[in-house]
Amino acid sequence: MSKINPDPFTTRPEIEGTFGVVTSTHWIATAVGMAVLEKGGNAFDAGVATAFTLQVVEPHLNGPGGDVPILLWNRRAGRVEAICGQGVAPAGADIGAFRKLGLDLVPGTGLLPAVVPGSFGAWMKLLLDYGTMRIEDVLKPAIHYAGGGHPLVPRIPAAIESVRELFEKEWPTSAAIYLPGGKLPQAGRLFRNPAIAQTWPARPVSASSASRAPNAPSATPDR
Repeated sequence: MSKINPDPFTTRPEIEGTFGVVTSTHWIATAVGMAVLEKGGNAFDAGVATAFTLQVVEPHLNGPGGDVPILLWNRRAGRVEAICGQGVAPAGADIGAFRKLGLDLVPGTGLLPAVVPGSFGAWMKLLLDYGTMRIEDVLKPAIHYAGGGHPLVPRIPAAIESVRELFEKEWPTSAAIYLPGGKLPQAGRLFRNPAIAQTWPARPVSASSASRAPNAPSATPDR
């Protein structure tokens, strides 16, 4: 490793291993992905489990209503493939519709600028086409941390504080979750999101029933 990075000090060290590697922006999500590999899942199973856990432990950076562009290696086809999980604007959200509302710019917050969420469907497609595990098993860790709680990183309370007035005046359901009892949650304390914990178990059922076979990969995945 010294030949790769001659400087012994780094905040982003190289990672080496003989079994597998998972990396993310949060230690809990990384541990979840590695646990999936150790249980026999492939890289795509681990990626999906990691991604959904990140939606729980880093809600200030991503969430179920977000976007995700995915690049993957299809070993059978011998090529890089992409899954576009970027949301599209609703059909009625054209220039004329905004002008009728007296707007010359699309607002930065609220329902008007919202796109049709692409993240959930993209991760489900990745799991369906390339994964090997059941949807329920891949989502189980994220549901656990949403319902049972996880320690908040310091940037989350800071992010909540920055939109506190908006939550309290415009988004009361968000305030109920992120400002419990009207109070700002503290960094390091366990934080729960029961809304997500109660929502995800129902959604995979419809996703599985609508697919040709919930766990039939269409390509041989590369660990």
